[in-house]
Amino acid sequence: MPGFILTDTAAAPVEDVWKLLFDPSRFPEWWAGIETVQVDGEGALTVWQHGYPDFPLPQYLRADPATGRVTMSCQTFDVEVSWQLAEQGEDTRITVTADIPADLADLVGVLEREVVAASLTALVRLAEAEHALS
Repeated sequence: MPGFILTDTAAAPVEDVWKLLFDPSRFPEWWAGIETVQVDGEGALTVWQHGYPDFPLPQYLRADPATGRVTMSCQTFDVEVSWQLAEQGEDTRITVTADIPADLADLVGVLEREVVAASLTALVRLAEAEHALS
């Protein structure tokens, strides 16, 4: 299965990053392309992307606070993105792993550059800004 791994470090404690990562209502603040998120039930979400109001994307969210991992699985395209947090001194190391089905391999570069890399950068900036205010 094609995919990629990206990493970055936020100058904020794990708890601050976790609050942003675990709260689907906050996804539009940092997840590139997401306009609206609707929580449908235990782990079930529907996401609407900017510019596609008539194309809801069902998602499944799994979170494991013990390991610091949040995984979002797109039920439409079978794409899975996992966000792993780890303490790095007073900072937080964020590792993002994306698994993409072979039939969507041509989208790996776009997903990496335009969605996940931008989202990782935005998550880091938001966590740092909110930590600076606390």
